[in-house]
Amino acid sequence: MRIAVVNNFFPPRVGGSAHMAASLAAQFAARGHEVLAITAAYADAPAEEECDGYRVVRLPAVKMPQLGLSIDFDMSFASLRPGNWRRLWKLLDEFKPDAIHLHGQFFDLSWLAGIYARRHGIPALLTIHTLLISDNKLYGSVFRFLDAVLVRPILRYLKPRYVILDKLGVDYCVERYGTSDANSEYFPIAVDVAHFDKPLTKDVREEHGIGDAPLIVSLGHVIPLRNRLPLVEALPSIVDKHPGVKVVVVGRVYHDAFLKRAEELGVAESLIVTGAVPKEDVPSYFAAADIVTHDLNGGCGTASLEAMLSETATIASVTEDNYPGIQLRNGENILLVRPDDAEAVARTVIELLDDPEHRAAIARSESAMVRANFGLDVVAEEHLRTFDKLVADSDVLR
Repeated sequence: MRIAVVNNFFPPRVGGSAHMAASLAAQFAARGHEVLAITAAYADAPAEEECDGYRVVRLPAVKMPQLGLSIDFDMSFASLRPGNWRRLWKLLDEFKPDAIHLHGQFFDLSWLAGIYARRHGIPALLTIHTLLISDNKLYGSVFRFLDAVLVRPILRYLKPRYVILDKLGVDYCVERYGTSDANSEYFPIAVDVAHFDKPLTKDVREEHGIGDAPLIVSLGHVIPLRNRLPLVEALPSIVDKHPGVKVVVVGRVYHDAFLKRAEELGVAESLIVTGAVPKEDVPSYFAAADIVTHDLNGGCGTASLEAMLSETATIASVTEDNYPGIQLRNGENILLVRPDDAEAVARTVIELLDDPEHRAAIARSESAMVRANFGLDVVAEEHLRTFDKLVADSDVLR
C-alpha cells in the first residue's frame, strides 16, 4: 500500500503531533508499505530526505508572525507560498497514494491534501491532535468562531474518517464537527516504546544544578490548554513541605501566565524553564524526575504517556474512561486529579514525595499499562487495518 502522511508539524520540530506522525510513518514503512511524508519547511531541515525507510518532502512555508500575544504559536502555512498547491498535488500525482493520513484539523496542508483526496476518491484518515479551546473567554470565543465558520465547513467537504485519541477529543469533535461512531475511529495516542529503551543522553540534575533535590518535570509546550497554572498555584504548599523542590518546565513558552503567577506567589526561584529540547533528550528529563505533570487543565497527552512509560510517577487530569476500551484506575495504574485543581495537585505531589515506595509502585504500574495499550506497534497496526478497510471499500465504489 502507498500511504501519504501529511502534517504541518514534523521532526526536527518537536511536539506530540510531529513525533506521532513521524513514528507512525516509520512503522508503516517498516511493515513494507511505501510512505511519503509531506510537511512544511522548518528551520534548516532539508527540503527533501530519506528517513527511517520513507521519503520526507518539506514545502516552502510562511511563518506565522509573533504578535506578542499570550497565545502566539510557532506555526507555518504552506498554502501562502506561491506554487505550493501545484507542488503538493504534483507530489501526490506522482506518488499515487492508496490512502492519505492527515494530521491536524486546522492545518492548511491537511486541507490541501484532503481536497486532493476528495477529488480523486482516495480515502483519508484525519487525526485530531489539538482542541481549539481556552479558559480565556476572548480566546475561547475566537476559537469557537473559527471552528464554526472555517474548520467545520472544510471538514464537511473533505469527509475524512476521523481518528480521535481520547474522550475529551470525542466530546469536542461531536460538538464542534458533528462526528459520530459512523465516521470515527478511537485509537489511543501512540508511544514509541523503543525510544525509551535507549541509553540516556545527559544528566539533567547535574546540568541544571539540582543535585538530590525533589524534582518535578513538566514537559510540553506551554499553551493555554496546558498553562501550568495549577502546578504553580500548588507550589507554595509543596515548597512549604519540601523546601528544596524544583520544577523544570520543558517546552516552548507560548503562554506565560504561569511565570507571572509564580512571581506573585513568591515561588519563581523554584522554576527552571529550559525551552524546547531535542527528542533524544526527553527520556533523560523523565529519568531525572521524581514526578512528572503538565496535563493539569484536562488531558493526558503524549508527554504524560511517555513519562508513565519511563517509570516516573505521572499526574494527569482526565477521567478513568478517557480512552475508549482502556481501563484507567486512579491510584493503581495512573494518578488523576480534577482539571485546574491546584489543591489536589499539591496534595498528590506531597503524598508522592513523602512516600518513595508508593511512588515507585505507581510508576511501575503506569509503565506496564502504557506498554500494553499505547505501544507504537499496537496503534500502528490499528491504523493499517483501518487503511485496508477504507481502501477496499473505495475500490468497491469505483
